[in-house]
Amino acid sequence: MAYQAKDYSKLIGMDGFSDTLLTNHFTLYQGYVTNTNKLTDSLGQMLKDGKTGSPEYAELKRRFGFEFDGMRLHEYYFENLGGKAALDKSGAFASRVGAAFGSYEAWEQDFKATGSMRGIGWTILYLDSAGGGLFNQWINEHEVGHLAGCKPVLVMDVFEHAFMIDYGLKRADYIASFFRNIDWQAVEARLR
Repeated sequence: MAYQAKDYSKLIGMDGFSDTLLTNHFTLYQGYVTNTNKLTDSLGQMLKDGKTGSPEYAELKRRFGFEFDGMRLHEYYFENLGGKAALDKSGAFASRVGAAFGSYEAWEQDFKATGSMRGIGWTILYLDSAGGGLFNQWINEHEVGHLAGCKPVLVMDVFEHAFMIDYGLKRADYIASFFRNIDWQAVEARLR
C-alpha cells in the first residue's frame, strides 16, 4: 500500500500565511509521505528476506513512527486550516471545551500557552476516546508524547518551518494567525 500526498493548495492565499511558507510546508509534508512509503517498502522486503533481527531493521522500525506521524500530523494540521467563519460559541466545540476547561477562553489560553512553550513540536487538543476528556498536549517529536487511545481534534504545528519564514521568532503572531484560520467545522467533525 502506497500513501499519496494530499493536495492542500486550496490554502494558498490564506490570510497570515505567505504562499512561500505554505509551498515550502507542502513540500516538507510530501517528504514525509515519500519516506513513509520508502520505509514501508524496505521493512516489507527485510521481512521477506528474514532480516528482522538485524540492527538495520530495528532502526528502520524506530524511524517509521517519525515519518508516518510526520505525514499524518501534517494532514490533520492542514485539514483544520482554511476556515473563514468564526467559532460558534454556542456550538458543540465551545460547549465541550468549556465543560472540560471551565470556559472556552480558558481552553484557548491553555492551548496557546502550550503552543508558546520553548522548543519544537506540535500542540494537539486530544479527545480521550475511552473517558471523553479533552486535553491540550505538547508533542516534542512527531512520534513522542501522544496520549494513548486519544484522537486529535485540533492540531497546530509549532516547528519553526510552520512560521519562521513569515514571523521570524514571533511565535505568538503565528499562533494568532493560526486561530484566525481554523476550520471550526473540521474541528467539530473530529469531536463526533
